[in-house]
Amino acid sequence: MDTNIEAILKSFEQLLFIMDELREKCPWDREQTLESLRTLTIEETYELADAISKNNIQEIKKEIGDLLLHIVFYAKIGNETGDFTLEQVIDSLNEKLIYRHPHVFGETNASTSMAVKENWEKLKLKEKEGNKTVLGGIPKSMPSLIKAYRLQDKARGIGFDWEERKDVWDKVTEELDELKYEIANEDALKSEEEFGDFLFSIINAARLYNINPDNALEKTNAKFIRRFNYLEEKTIKQGIDLKNLNLHEMNAIWDEAKRKGL
Repeated sequence: MDTNIEAILKSFEQLLFIMDELREKCPWDREQTLESLRTLTIEETYELADAISKNNIQEIKKEIGDLLLHIVFYAKIGNETGDFTLEQVIDSLNEKLIYRHPHVFGETNASTSMAVKENWEKLKLKEKEGNKTVLGGIPKSMPSLIKAYRLQDKARGIGFDWEERKDVWDKVTEELDELKYEIANEDALKSEEEFGDFLFSIINAARLYNINPDNALEKTNAKFIRRFNYLEEKTIKQGIDLKNLNLHEMNAIWDEAKRKGL
């Protein structure tokens, strides 16, 4: 247990007091509803994700605080409407964590993280208020790339997965060939469908080799931004309009950025 538990509880108590004061005395805070906070919470979540991607510890600490404020805010509104209280939220979470970790709080044996995840998914299906289907708990509004990863991961949780992960590359090749075929036939609808299948297979491969595809793509996005910014800044310094450079000239500066480790 955290040795600073008393200090943490004191700080949390102060946060609850501040929330009460804001809700009563601040015009903006008083007007907020569950729905009005929703998009702000999504924004805060992305800000935390950005801070984690940059490994900016100070920003991570700040954004965690912002998200914690939103949790307390939702609980405050729930208490006012009589729908739920913060105590009920925490009690429900505690019960779920204990129930889904029988290898910690019970007699179940699970010595690997994979065994834990498989047991987690099976237990979710058994819960009275839990998901009625294996894929039922995945939000419809989740970004497509992350959703694909979670769909595959949940299916794996009940044993629906490749027996040998290397076999996934045959599927990737198959989907790529089908995509090339439809593109060659200039069938727009089928090309889009096959492109989706190809992406899904690539994400599957990433999952099987313990690569988070969203993290990997975000790092590549950041790398592209750094190198393109270098290209743009160098041409500006030289008084050259980027649009007037041909592809060979742009690639030369791009390679220069790569050599600089950007």
